[in-house]
Formats: sequence, structure tokens, C-alpha cells
Amino acid sequence: MSDPARDRAALVDRLRSRERIDDERVLDALETVPRHEFVPEARRHRAYVDSPLPIGEEQTISAPHMVAIMATLLELQPGDRVLEIGTGCGYHAAVTAELVGAEHVFSVEYHDSLAQAARERLAATGYGDVSVRTGDGKQGWADHAPYDRSYLTCAAPEFPRAVVEQTRPGGLVLAPIGNGRQRLVRARRRADGSLDRETHGGVRFVPLK
Repeated sequence: MSDPARDRAALVDRLRSRERIDDERVLDALETVPRHEFVPEARRHRAYVDSPLPIGEEQTISAPHMVAIMATLLELQPGDRVLEIGTGCGYHAAVTAELVGAEHVFSVEYHDSLAQAARERLAATGYGDVSVRTGDGKQGWADHAPYDRSYLTCAAPEFPRAVVEQTRPGGLVLAPIGNGRQRLVRARRRADGSLDRETHGGVRFVPLK
């Protein structure tokens, strides 16, 4: 039988050699979070393959390298308040929780079935302090704003206005942007609410609901 901890360590060793994945804190987080616990049982044998996997409701768990790239670009620090749009199975939220503390992660999921399952998985794996609610991600989660960092795990035509407004001046917003052809865009919110943008390559994500 495969050893998940050994497989996870081997995956992280492979990721360490990839361009743009050079933050050891991020790599340590990926080595800590048990990805197989967030993957549907029928696909657990592929949990430590570096690829996205279906999780139901036409959604996917992102490939580990993409989670690592996004976490690196967000420059997450302990205590940062983080808004995640698109909880999915909860894996990305768990990695974020390793970096900032679970009590600082607030995640919005469109599908109630996925939100419920994510809460259960997060609780079972030690990340029960992550806050997950069912809702329209385009509206963000104003109750806990302002956020230091906000990110989308699904592609949008543009950064949702509410998510930008709920991110503090100087904070970072990260998302796959585009219809069809998508680019990973990181933006820093200026004091006047406008965004200073950088593009970080082509990506492919499921669309924001």
C-alpha cells in the first residue's frame, strides 16, 4: 500500500525544482496538508500526482503546483486575513491556513454540498477554524473585511468589484482572469481603489459561478 506521507514528500521534492515555486514555507505547507484526505475516495490513488482532479459539481481540486504558485504570489504571512472565493474540497484553504492560521481564512463556496463536505474535511484534518459559507463569491464576504489577501480558485472575466473593495489598500488580490483564454493576474489595491496589476502566465480554471 502506498504511504501518503512518503508520496507527499516526493511530490514536494518535484515541486521544489519548478520555476516560481521557491518559498520553503509554502512547500512545507504542501508537505503538511494531507491532500489525499481532500480527494474523492475513488481518486485517492492519484492524490499526489501533480494534476487537477474532479471533486463533483463540475469542480476540481487544483494541481499542487498551482496551489504552490498562488500561495507564493500572495506572499502570505502569519496573521494575514484571507478571503478565498471557491472553497471546492477545502484543500487550497487548508494550505492557506498552514501559512496564516486557520482562524484567519474565510472561504465562500457556491455549491452547498461542496461547502458542507469541505467543512467536514477541514475539521477532520485539523483546520476546523477555517470559516466556510455557501454564497455568491462575486459578493465576497463583507462581514470579515478588510482582508490582507484575497484570491479566486475559479476564473472570472474581471476581479469581482466586491472582492476588491473588501481587500485593504496595499493588499493583494489574485485570480485567473479571462473567458476562454485565462491569465493568472496579481493586483495590489491602491489607496484610491484602483489596481496595480501583474500577469503571471496562462492558466486553466473552472469558471466562477
